[in-house]
Amino acid sequence: MTEQTASFKPTLSLLDSTMIVAGSMIGSGIFIVSADITRNVGGAGWLIAVWLITGFMTLTAAMSYGELSAMFPKAGGQYVYLKEAFNPLAGFLYGWSFFAVIQTATIAAVGVAFSKFAAYLLPALSEKNILADLGFVQISAAQLVAIILIVLLTYINSKGIQNGKIIQTVFTATKLLSLFGLIVFGFVLAAKSEIWNANWSNAFSMKGWNGETKSWQEVVGMGMVGAIAASMVGSIFSSDAWNNVTFIAGEVKNPKRNIGLALFLGTLIVTVIYVATNLMYVSVLPMNEIAFAENDRVAVTASHAIFGNAGTIVIAVMIMISTFGCNNGLILAGARVYNAMAIDKLFFKKAATLNKYAVPEYALWAQCIMASILCLSGKYGDLLDMISFVVVLFYAVTIIGIFKLRKTRPDAERPYKAFGYPLLPAIYILLAVVFCIFLIIFKPVYAGIGLGIVLLGIPVYFASISNQKKS
Repeated sequence: MTEQTASFKPTLSLLDSTMIVAGSMIGSGIFIVSADITRNVGGAGWLIAVWLITGFMTLTAAMSYGELSAMFPKAGGQYVYLKEAFNPLAGFLYGWSFFAVIQTATIAAVGVAFSKFAAYLLPALSEKNILADLGFVQISAAQLVAIILIVLLTYINSKGIQNGKIIQTVFTATKLLSLFGLIVFGFVLAAKSEIWNANWSNAFSMKGWNGETKSWQEVVGMGMVGAIAASMVGSIFSSDAWNNVTFIAGEVKNPKRNIGLALFLGTLIVTVIYVATNLMYVSVLPMNEIAFAENDRVAVTASHAIFGNAGTIVIAVMIMISTFGCNNGLILAGARVYNAMAIDKLFFKKAATLNKYAVPEYALWAQCIMASILCLSGKYGDLLDMISFVVVLFYAVTIIGIFKLRKTRPDAERPYKAFGYPLLPAIYILLAVVFCIFLIIFKPVYAGIGLGIVLLGIPVYFASISNQKKS
């Protein structure tokens, strides 16, 4: 293997960058999480409101990041922004959390989602098909397929960004068209006025499903804020990873312009599609069928209503395309963060090097190994509950960094400025803080473990600094 210290090659256009934003966001969440949201809030109005709030937060954060991406147009994205706005520790805690849970657990979960829906076409790939029982861990066919998918995409991306770019553009365009088609066919073929009217007759009366009493209960007062926060765990996970394009800034043409534009266009496209998809669900299915879709697979139930028995296969193929493209974007972009950390001597030394194709191959394979371990652990579902808390926490801190940099570096070049500054970024920070607080109250275990993973990075950071001094 030939190693070199050459810089990244700027080969990604605005279209490529937008496809990375949209493709990394759309995985399996939009097909599933509306069931859990509905069990938390009950009404159609609140279901749509949760997606609109999430969309507003995502767009606001993305447009705020445009300022940072224009100021620091180099590989590493959020890691670099936090380091520049605050200090190296802040950047490291993000990078540590990114490797330990944010990116790798997402890659694992998206890989397993691919396997689960592939099992609709080939039942032998089911998670119920246990291939080996090692006592401390069971290995299912679904886990094995997920790992093979992650290894395959890692290998493809290790051979140059051109390969990953083609996969990303083709698969993202395909899934956007597929989702658009599902929405149109849903409204044209299966929408029923009686279902729509019934769902909207009491749309803003919030009620939550009590699993113990097996009944709906009215939600009032501060409980409503808590229910919305708990609901947004799913919608935020489904809308996350939009910032992946910032990690590959060194490979984007005219990054000072194109990254900010790609963030805006990609998040806007996905937000519109997500809201439209949920409006389609509400026009096709009664609220109870959304809330209690088998295995939470709302899209499968909706597709069955639209296409009959063939609907299951339609959605299975759509989700396989969606998760394949999503994981490609996550794998492609994530390794650039570890490369930036390694250059700062805060990650494995080899990750700082680029191979002959000008990609960080060691960083890619380190990410692959970690994601594969999380696939085998079987704990990716629990890890995902922690991701939303950690991700939003870091988004809020990063946007606070915009305010800090405006004061500490007032004369720095800012080709693009945060839209609606200071009002919209401040509103995002407020919403993010409220979300995190209520998540601590209503899901203390997951939020606590997520925070614990972040804080565990502090001794790791100082150990790394100590080792640097010794060497």
